[in-house]
Amino acid sequence: MAREIKIEDYTYILPDDKIAKAPLSQRAASKLLVYNKGEITDKAFNNIAGILPANCTLVFNNTKVVCARILFDNPKGKNKPIEIFILEPSGGLSVESAMLHQQKTKWICLVGNNRDFNTDYLVKTFSINNATYKLKAHRPLKLSDGFEVEFEWNGDFSFAELLNLAGIIPLPPYLKRIPDENDKSRYQTVYAKQEGSVAAPTAGLHFTHEILDELKKNHIKTEHVVLHVGAGTFKPVKADTMKDHDMHNEEIIVSKNTLKGLLDNADNLIAVGTTSLRTLETLFWIGLKLAKGNSELSIKQWDAYDLETPHDFNYQRALENILHYLETNKLDSIKTKTQLLIAPGYKIRSVKGLITNFHQPNSTLLLLVAALAGNDWKKIYQHALTNNYRFLSYGDSSLLLP
Repeated sequence: MAREIKIEDYTYILPDDKIAKAPLSQRAASKLLVYNKGEITDKAFNNIAGILPANCTLVFNNTKVVCARILFDNPKGKNKPIEIFILEPSGGLSVESAMLHQQKTKWICLVGNNRDFNTDYLVKTFSINNATYKLKAHRPLKLSDGFEVEFEWNGDFSFAELLNLAGIIPLPPYLKRIPDENDKSRYQTVYAKQEGSVAAPTAGLHFTHEILDELKKNHIKTEHVVLHVGAGTFKPVKADTMKDHDMHNEEIIVSKNTLKGLLDNADNLIAVGTTSLRTLETLFWIGLKLAKGNSELSIKQWDAYDLETPHDFNYQRALENILHYLETNKLDSIKTKTQLLIAPGYKIRSVKGLITNFHQPNSTLLLLVAALAGNDWKKIYQHALTNNYRFLSYGDSSLLLP
């Protein structure tokens, strides 16, 4: 059972020199490890259009990373700034709606050097088009898993626009550096559209407009879902077994048109990244809930392990159920949250393959890879280490076809 999985069985030694500290100058210049039914070959990512299964549909996550880190001067005069890292809207609002707020909004945040935040508010001044504006952050309210911070600002900016003006790109914490100008474009996919993530769906960072054009020429279709990646994606598993680990909760949006596109090729889907895969698998469980007459469409951590699945219920029926639900309720998209944990023992229902980077030891992302590839995940990672693949967010890629 997934609850009894010990994270110590899904770890490996990752030397520091294997971690990519910066992106390659060319997006598609990375290596591509291809795992196909147990066999491993080394390829170049820029050839991926000719390597993918014929007539497959690639499913991308087109979320856009926002400049979620805001640095304020330390009121005690110290060199260390007060860093506010936005996580999710307060009060249960959707990311989409909260990003449109103007002049005032509340978010749940992480606050670095909070002990030095001894004033009623902090002010950050920024300029654009020769005009000066001020962002005010009120003293944080302590919560069980972070802080609630109220922001106020002048100017006719949405919160998303404000972040781009006053914040910085939230590079993964293990990189331990302030982003430079190159990171602002490179830590973003070329197809990013829906603002709301605080971490990039990094499997997509290798794709270029040229490769997307090659996919079309090779009759490979593309569809786009949205999963707004939260900081919890970097959360290490500290519990001895998974039953004591709380999976992070993330917002997903899938349009009616995308659902129809998925249904047209439901037996030949390839997920680009773990976030796309979690979204696609979440759709299966939403479709099953609808079949059972359950209108609570958010997916909790253990739903996939506790819900009884009829033998004849498949991915196609799940998509059909969701489309029927949207049409009945006159909705254009399904919007909900997922806490789905994909771990060894879980049966993948949506895809025949996954494009993904190489993930941290002791992470739920590594558990997902192990659920897809079985014990061969060890062979895959050992091959990557031995053959000088670059690891983590700015690292090389893999195509897993189990």
